[in-house]
Amino acid sequence: MASPIAPSTPDLKNTTDDALPNYLTSLDFKQSHFLTDFRLTLGYSAVVIAAVTFAFDYKLGWDETKEYTYWAVIAYFLLNGALTLWIWFAEKGKIFQGVSKNGTLLTIASSVTKHIPTYQLVVRWTDPATSEPFDWETCEISAPFTTWFSSDGQFIPKPFQQWLSSEIAVIAEADRAGLSKKTERESDGTELPNTMQSKGPAISVNYRKGKK
Repeated sequence: MASPIAPSTPDLKNTTDDALPNYLTSLDFKQSHFLTDFRLTLGYSAVVIAAVTFAFDYKLGWDETKEYTYWAVIAYFLLNGALTLWIWFAEKGKIFQGVSKNGTLLTIASSVTKHIPTYQLVVRWTDPATSEPFDWETCEISAPFTTWFSSDGQFIPKPFQQWLSSEIAVIAEADRAGLSKKTERESDGTELPNTMQSKGPAISVNYRKGKK
């Protein structure tokens, strides 16, 4: 029997990216979809322009539509340029943007280095108790995908959730405040996920604070 094909690093990242928002919403963080919605609006607008232009050209012919086609092509490329800039400079790898019940704003961006199976997160949040609403704190953490993927490439939620709650202060705080719901990680009777330490290769953490 042929051995199963090991998942690629992008596949591991995409699976983990999908799991992270689900975990945070289980802790009663309310996710904002503004970044995704705006990106989809730009993308679909470009597609609609292309489709309408093709339909008019097919029905009326080039001579009747060439002036409109000229402006439609310009609009199409402007929208695609705006979409590219939005992905590069606005989203910048963000996979979660939301707010907790106590008013903590939270954004998380993920990335990987090519050919290195390590998941990297940049976490930024605001303290609702501060007098300066945009005084962001930043935490950079990373861990190998093997921390929450089995040897055959199966994603295991519990170690991933333990890693997040033990390394990111606002997630641990949400759980301590009683905002979390029952999930798989409670099946062994553990009370506070921030006390859990996932078994696996070394994990790096780097905190910094500053306004941006």
